[in-house]
Amino acid sequence: MSDGTLAEVLGAGGWVHLELDLGGVTDKPAFMDRCARALALPDYFGRNWDALADCLTDLSWAPPARGRLVVVTDWQEFAGATPNDWSIAQEVFTEAADHWSGTGTELRIVLALGGSS
Repeated sequence: MSDGTLAEVLGAGGWVHLELDLGGVTDKPAFMDRCARALALPDYFGRNWDALADCLTDLSWAPPARGRLVVVTDWQEFAGATPNDWSIAQEVFTEAADHWSGTGTELRIVLALGGSS
């Protein structure tokens, strides 16, 4: 299924499809910048772990949606360059997804294998 088709199917169900492409990201500042752009985080996003967690667990800044699917592509380079930061990122993503689980606004974050499409 192509990304266009995935976005269409998700959109029909009230979901938003977002792609977080981490290609070329090798440090925390670049990761935070990429998150800010790809996830359209608000201007007040502080570009640190707590701020990312806050934005992902309080979506009042985001347009309403039944759910959000964030597909993380090309994450392996970041994970290899800064394993500690990658571990923290995974923890933030997991806690945010758990926070929205079973609510009217699901958040799912998946790691794509094989790079971006």
